[in-house]
Amino acid sequence: MPTKTRTFLVTQSDTQLKDTAGKIFTVPKGWVNLPAGDASVTRKLKSLGPTWTVQEKKGRKTFSHGVWAAKDQLQEAKALVQAQREDPKHQKKLAQAKVRREEKEEVFGEDFQQAIIAFLNFHQKHQALVEKLAVLVKEHAVPVGSGTVARSASVTLQDKAALAVMAWMRHQTSDYDSTVVPRIKGARRELRRKIARQSERILEKYRNGSDAELALCPLYKALQKSSK
Repeated sequence: MPTKTRTFLVTQSDTQLKDTAGKIFTVPKGWVNLPAGDASVTRKLKSLGPTWTVQEKKGRKTFSHGVWAAKDQLQEAKALVQAQREDPKHQKKLAQAKVRREEKEEVFGEDFQQAIIAFLNFHQKHQALVEKLAVLVKEHAVPVGSGTVARSASVTLQDKAALAVMAWMRHQTSDYDSTVVPRIKGARRELRRKIARQSERILEKYRNGSDAELALCPLYKALQKSSK
């Protein structure tokens, strides 16, 4: 019976696993796989004894394909987690944590919206539009799990705001989503740069107070469409 916790790469076999060094291991008899999805059970399972974790790397991302462990060890882990979840003290703790998260998210949302307004820096005559645009960008970028740059911990709030505005405009004021991009390295990046330059030219008109033809402006039309 294995006594060491290991990490393996995805293979074509359900019972033959290859470690990061290329060595092949056979899943022990009596072991079962816990699929990814329940982080609490996974953590408890790993704390009870040796486990074999299976992962797959795609680009820079790593995806879990579950954890192998002894069947009785998995059953114990599930029972312990279930008992914890049913404990009134645990329920109270979860409720308090939820309130704190919601309060934190509300503050972040407000700060993020103000950062968007500061980046847009529209002329006074366009304040109604800047407020509306800031709300739309925030609602798109802020939700937890959105996968947008707003959730990145490695980017400053100001940069998050700028990138979020450009991303929103890319999808709402250009034909980016319907454009067929050649499968050439750098083609999509170049398309995004081109659209970003177009977006900057649009924003500049609102920043300097120019009397833009609103009926023809893709940003104005996108904002009007969002009101319907």
